[in-house]
Order: sequence, then C-alpha cells, then structure tokens
Amino acid sequence: MAVAPMSGVTDEAFRLMLLKHGRPDVFWTEFVPVDGLFSKGRKIFIETLKFKEAEHPIVAQVFGSDPELFEKAAKMIKSMKFDGIDINMGCPDRDVEKRRAGAALIKNPSLAKQIIRATRKGAGRMPVSIKTRIGYEKDQIKEWIPVLLKENINALTVHFRTRNEKYKSLTHWELAQKIVKLRNSLSSETLIIGNGDIKSLKEAHALAKKTGLDGIMIGRGVLEDPWFFSENNPVINERLLAIMDHIKVFERLNKSRNFNNVKKYFKGYITGFLGAKNLRDNLMRAKSVIEVESIINDFKNKYKKI
Repeated sequence: MAVAPMSGVTDEAFRLMLLKHGRPDVFWTEFVPVDGLFSKGRKIFIETLKFKEAEHPIVAQVFGSDPELFEKAAKMIKSMKFDGIDINMGCPDRDVEKRRAGAALIKNPSLAKQIIRATRKGAGRMPVSIKTRIGYEKDQIKEWIPVLLKENINALTVHFRTRNEKYKSLTHWELAQKIVKLRNSLSSETLIIGNGDIKSLKEAHALAKKTGLDGIMIGRGVLEDPWFFSENNPVINERLLAIMDHIKVFERLNKSRNFNNVKKYFKGYITGFLGAKNLRDNLMRAKSVIEVESIINDFKNKYKKI
C-alpha cells in the first residue's frame, strides 16, 4: 500500500503524522517541477523534497517535459538518498499541461519515452516509475500503456480515470485486469499499482486480490482519515491531540507556507463525534496555532466528558 503524491497535501508534516497513526508500505512526496529544481527559486522545491530517515522507503515525484532536466533531476534525487523517482504523466491541471507535462504526455508518446530514458540514465540503479491515467479523452490502455511498459520501468501506477474525467466520475476499476493481462502478455516485470477513490484498507486489499494488481495507492482517502493505514478509530481526545500535533509540526517545518494551508487536514481529524462540525467551523476561522489551541481547549471545557 502506498500514499499518493498529492500537491499541497503529502508534505513532510503530513507524512510524519502517518508514521504515528499508521504508515503505508511506501511514501510518495508532493510533485516538483524538474525545471524548478535548477531555477533561481530551487530552494523551495528542494525543501519540498526533504524527508526523515524513518520515512524510507520513499519515492520523489517530478513533472516536466525536458528530458535533459529529468536526467539531472534523477541524479539529484539519487544523491538525496530517495528510494525511487516517479514521473507524473497523469496530472490534469491546465498549468501543468501547458508545460507539456502531466497528462499532456499521454498525447505525446515520443516525448514520454525520451523522458523515461533520460530519467533512467540519471537514476542508475535507483528505481524509476510512472504515474498516469487510462487515457486522455477515452480508454487508451491498448495504445498508451504498452509505450510505458516497454521502457522497462520498475512500477506503473494507473489512476483509473481519463484525463478529461479528472476526479469527478466513477473510477474504472473494471479495467485493472486488462492492464495486468497486458503487462503479462509483454513479459514485463513492471509492478502495476492501482489508484482512485479507495475508501478503506479492507477495500484496497480486496481490489488487489480481485484484480491481480501488485499494489494500491491511496490518495484522498488518507486525507479524509489519517488513521487509514492502521484502521484505528481513535477517541475524541486522541483526535484533538493529533490535530494539535500536526499543526505544530506543520508550522515548524513549513515556515514559508501560509497557515491556512494546514486547514485542509481539519476534517480528517475532527469528525464522527458530537460537536465536530461546529468545532471545525470555528477552527477554520483560526489564524494561528495559538488560536487553534484556544478553540480546542474551549471545546474540551464545554464537553467535560471527552
């Protein structure tokens, strides 16, 4: 089981919380642009890739369209002691696609192959993987997936939607076996990982068994439940302590990020108990760690039985 690379979500603070509450088998970082790693503003992107020793195995995800920069980025990521480098070929964000990156590469197989080869050259023995979708406007598994598998990548994560479906439609998990069979027919040793709208660890294991996938990657399900990988259902006090811990770690590690960025995690922690919605509403108006702590203490005083 792996945690998906989610921009603005799977930062170091969030990953450290997962170490405490229930860790995945493999961590993925937020994605960073390969050109950004060698720009004047590279410091912020290098900061994004920082991780702790306890997070191993961890994979760095990158995006872009310049093969030469992918080779350089792979060398850099290897020197940072990552366990792998993952190339994003599925992000539907317009700004990413304007750079001929992300899902735009589904429409440019020739460039995709150049990028993979350059990355493998820079990575040496470090594993190289791809994260993509089943197609751009429609199911293109038959045309697109072999392009990637024939490049001898170590792992391929497939989000079971097209680029145009983004995150709105039902996930096409019925196509998972099609990709597994395609991999087997090509005698490829590439691991196939599925991704898209998994709501529980039990569901993830069941899907892996049913489809023959080598693994499952969890995205928003982990954001909605920080205890996803442990299947724990913590009591209220544990939830309140956990959100305070997360906020303090976030502030310590993310000096350059706006405090409001941490608020996306509130719902995952503050849910499933009397007064949770009202508490979340109050927390969303907070502007600092001190204000959050005060709101939570007021809540505790109001509900003495917590």
